[in-house]
Amino acid sequence: MNAARKPEILAIGEPMVEFNQAGEPGSREYLQGFGGDTSNFAIAAARQGARAAYFSRLGDDIYGQMLRELWARESVDASAVENDQDAFTGIYFVTHGPNGHQFSFFRTGSAASRMHPSHLPLDLLRAARVLHLSGISFAISATAADTCYAAIEAARAAGVLVSFDTNLRLRLWSKDRARAVMTDVIGLSDICLPSYDDIVVITGLTDPDALVDFCLDRGARTVALKLGAEGAIVADRDQRIRLAPHPCRPVDATGAGDTFGGAFVARLLAGDDLAAAGRYATVAAALSTEAYGAVEPIPTADKVRRALEGGEE
Repeated sequence: MNAARKPEILAIGEPMVEFNQAGEPGSREYLQGFGGDTSNFAIAAARQGARAAYFSRLGDDIYGQMLRELWARESVDASAVENDQDAFTGIYFVTHGPNGHQFSFFRTGSAASRMHPSHLPLDLLRAARVLHLSGISFAISATAADTCYAAIEAARAAGVLVSFDTNLRLRLWSKDRARAVMTDVIGLSDICLPSYDDIVVITGLTDPDALVDFCLDRGARTVALKLGAEGAIVADRDQRIRLAPHPCRPVDATGAGDTFGGAFVARLLAGDDLAAAGRYATVAAALSTEAYGAVEPIPTADKVRRALEGGEE
């Protein structure tokens, strides 16, 4: 493997094709886009300049081909993604209303849910600096969970950092199962990226500082607690920084947390300190809410830097 092209980040999970309602609530028009939290993360990291790779499985169908074309455009290495001839690529719909966005998923039995530890691209994983997974990566099936645990074991043995985003979806598994697995994986993580609502469900705690403490006490080395419209808290064992939200004109928050995570990890790998990486990620996430879809609005590094400098967004 060319040392200059070794991935800095390998993300594992389920990519999906998205159909996002456009215009007013109740509209019959949908914009076709892309989603899947860990794929969004990889693309966000790549747009900030990190070398990202992705591992999953796709159906041998038009949606799988669309995802491959997406990753090629975004310079995300998808060489380890294989087609499953007996399964399909997942899709989902996003609708918008007075209570925010709602998701309808068509994924049960998808190709990604059929991933197995024997499919892991171990050479690619061991060459990376960070392995990224999410709660959804574990929740889509028992064999996917086994694959994620095997990836973590291989990463830790090779000195590869583990990044974990909670991304709780109770339609995929029970609260008790989610709590057990997520608490365990938080303890195996070097970089923990919980969303406030997720970690409240998992822990029963509501105070943001107590939630950060929970993750650090379980073993996470760095925590970035995403607080949505309230900004974020980034912390390690030596410091804790509250980050104010970046002003924006939000229309769709789909994928904003994934953008935060990808930008945060990319900037840590680029050498930013905790505060700088957190501020950068907060701005990137805010900008990603200003248009519809999970992927299309993810900002480039130039756009984030202009916003950080107070220039045109």
